[in-house]
Amino acid sequence: MDKPNLDDYLANLGISEGDDAPNVVEAALGSAAPLAEHQEPLEVFEQFMRGVVEHLGGDLTLSVRDAGEALEADIGGERASKLAGRDGRTLGAIEVLAYAVLAKHAGRSDVRVRVDAGGFKRRQADNLAKLAERLAVQVAKSGEPHELQPMPPAERRVIHVALKDHSLVTTESVGEGPGRHLVIRPRTEMTE
Repeated sequence: MDKPNLDDYLANLGISEGDDAPNVVEAALGSAAPLAEHQEPLEVFEQFMRGVVEHLGGDLTLSVRDAGEALEADIGGERASKLAGRDGRTLGAIEVLAYAVLAKHAGRSDVRVRVDAGGFKRRQADNLAKLAERLAVQVAKSGEPHELQPMPPAERRVIHVALKDHSLVTTESVGEGPGRHLVIRPRTEMTE
């Protein structure tokens, strides 16, 4: 089976070789009015995400909200789940771009953003929380810490939150950069 090449991938996104390389932010903003500097973060985020959805076309829907600790966008529609990309990498890339747009146009580099498509991240978070619970039981029974594979900060956070009030285990992130990973330890180990 042939591995899909970049041209095929871009064609699936509606971008052809003949297209000029667009400014990604301008392309995502689409026909929306240009962003003024220092707008409200939610306005900037919503305008950017509407441009992304408009650029992708089709039957996609968008809902944006301020969840307190982060600005969240949920993309729905028949093709939304395909937008997640491999292991959610496309969503991660959209989040990075949205963060950059917020820093430039809202003057805010402290705002977290989360973008989900077709419930991909919600399902991923549910699976991580279930994994955390299973590993907590295993660590509590064995009395031995369990080290997980390196994972992105958002995924580590899901596990930290899932186990933060657990009576028998605690969690800790260790390591640096891309090797940063999570360790689940028995609470008795912490008191010794």
